[in-house]
Amino acid sequence: MLTTSFSGVSALRAIAVAAVLAAGLSACAAPKMKNELYRPAPSYAMPPADSGILHEMAQKVFADHGPEYSGFALLDSSYDGLAMRLALIDSAQSSLDILTYLWYPDVSGRLILERAVRAAQRGVHVRLVIDDLLTAGQDALMANLQNQPNIELRLFNPWRNRDLGSRAGEMIAEMERLNSRMHDKLLVADGNAAVVGGRNIGDHYFGLSEAYNFHDLDLLGVGHIAHQANQMFDHFWNSEWVVSAANLDTPPDPELARRQWQGIQEKTRTAEQLAAFPRLPKDWTTELAAVEAGLHYGTSQLVFDEVSAPEITQSMIASMFALFGQARQELLITNAYLVPAEPGIDFLEGLAQAGVDVKLLTNSLASHDVPAVNSHYEAWRDDILRAGAELYEFRADAAIRSLVEVPPVTGEFVGLHTKAAVIDRRYAFIGSMNLDPRSANINTEMGAIVDSPGLAEALARLMERDMSGENAWQVRLDEAGRLSWTNSDETVTKQPSRDFMQEVMNVIFKIVPREQF
Repeated sequence: MLTTSFSGVSALRAIAVAAVLAAGLSACAAPKMKNELYRPAPSYAMPPADSGILHEMAQKVFADHGPEYSGFALLDSSYDGLAMRLALIDSAQSSLDILTYLWYPDVSGRLILERAVRAAQRGVHVRLVIDDLLTAGQDALMANLQNQPNIELRLFNPWRNRDLGSRAGEMIAEMERLNSRMHDKLLVADGNAAVVGGRNIGDHYFGLSEAYNFHDLDLLGVGHIAHQANQMFDHFWNSEWVVSAANLDTPPDPELARRQWQGIQEKTRTAEQLAAFPRLPKDWTTELAAVEAGLHYGTSQLVFDEVSAPEITQSMIASMFALFGQARQELLITNAYLVPAEPGIDFLEGLAQAGVDVKLLTNSLASHDVPAVNSHYEAWRDDILRAGAELYEFRADAAIRSLVEVPPVTGEFVGLHTKAAVIDRRYAFIGSMNLDPRSANINTEMGAIVDSPGLAEALARLMERDMSGENAWQVRLDEAGRLSWTNSDETVTKQPSRDFMQEVMNVIFKIVPREQF
């Protein structure tokens, strides 16, 4: 509910769109952040709840395996991604922390917002951290949320100018700062359960968009990983990069808040796209018991780029390659936005020479929501293949679209948004980190590294399914240096695309520096 309706775009591209729109708007008095920023005293996550279903699940993990362990489940389908978030929100007894890059004002965004507000109304302490990149026009809603009992809202790296029309000048003056965005995604309930992964809050990520939907992946963790997630959340919550919504120069309006709340409830109640989901909070005991029966157990490390003032510490790329470098037999990587560089190619070649079987899945041009990324990826295809890795590209008509789309919704195509890896069927990674210059050097990113052979094997099976010919093209390079794409139906010698305009955009975006993608 907190993001303007740009979808599936990189931060730089979104800012560029905003600048173009701003150029056509008339100048007028615009709302701003308050001149003297109010900074609350540091505050921290509540102790883990000592009652409720999530507490019981966590305590069973600790009793059976030890205090450093967690139980894990993969949230592979779009339905599971949204349903599990609702389950954790509805089941929370004392605390709910949500940190996200994008929060769209669409049916799923309203549904999650409504459930979070209802949790606050029953006494749950709700903390929200949202990247401020695309929140223009939402200040009245955010001010009213901040004014509700048991809700605190903070913005990452906020614009001082709050309306879209006045942001172009600020973007030009402070491009370096405003280009740094929080790409992390995290939900923690009661300090006992957490969801981490690639999904933002919006219809594209939960199979509810009639334009296109993402095949994405989250990780549910019950137990110690929730403690780690609370520590990560607190790091952002208390950072100087994060500003309280109390600083918005828009006063709360109780009458407007009442109308907004009624509107959200009515739109959620009547949204046909939400037919598969409960519109009101419910008891999720039966569903959570089924999930608990299939948990994989192991230990975890939550890794993330730190945001200590005055700079962001970009450590995720080093963490990722340190993890990949542990492979001795097999490395599987699924990553939506792949733009390697020479050191990455050298790294792949070194693994191949050491006998490691490396397979990579990324988007094809046809499945891409951001052609600009493909513009800078495509030059590296032959280098990846010559380095000894197998390369696969996701199909826009993938057979698993039945897992991606949630009835009654059908989108025009499906794209890949997953960021995951498996190392030697022992270690698994699931997070927000793309393998591109923006994620490595500009955004903040995060992810969970899990030592669990059971989880790693389950994730490897999903990744191999996604690499199969029904869901992906295998890219090959012949002796003459010619590329071909083969799936279960055909082989072609030109990169697959959805239409001619996509091919045109793919050429045009080559002029934009690769470092921004």
